[in-house]
Amino acid sequence: MRVKGKYEYKYLALNLKASVVKRFRSFAKKMTGSQSEALEKMIDFFEWHGFKPNDRFVDSILEEIRKNRKRTEANIAILRDIEINQTRPNNAMLLSLFGESIKEEKPIRKEKKLVKKEHENKKEEIEITVPKIRYERLTDKMEMLKRESQYVVEHITLVKPSFGKPYLKLEITEGELENYKRTLKNL
Repeated sequence: MRVKGKYEYKYLALNLKASVVKRFRSFAKKMTGSQSEALEKMIDFFEWHGFKPNDRFVDSILEEIRKNRKRTEANIAILRDIEINQTRPNNAMLLSLFGESIKEEKPIRKEKKLVKKEHENKKEEIEITVPKIRYERLTDKMEMLKRESQYVVEHITLVKPSFGKPYLKLEITEGELENYKRTLKNL
């Protein structure tokens, strides 16, 4: 039989009970328009999943779930491998290109360091001495840094807007801010 010049089908007849045919026709209307397509999809389903009509359906389903679990676990292992070997390095490179900070992960395995007691005893005996001039300069720098930091902290105010989160506002001029940055950079 030709259907609108597209396909050529050969039809054969099956002897089925009238109640089964009525049930199948209503099922085929719900699933697909054609009874042939519905029957073909049903057969494909049973062949694909390995179900047999004579076996107990529960046992077949449990066996299929076990097979699917193995497949799922294998897929998860593949995705984890892809994430570790491909996605994370690419993300790290992109973040470094855009100047974002990258969270450094701690190594999974740590090597134990062998510490010799002889070196520790020698370190305890050695005293570190700093020349007096250098010490005075360091204390002067520390005092200056304390004063500058105190000045900046004193000029910070807490702003509580009616909507949104409260925030801190720095009330110094741009020149003072640049001076403070330069001071920190020179230390």
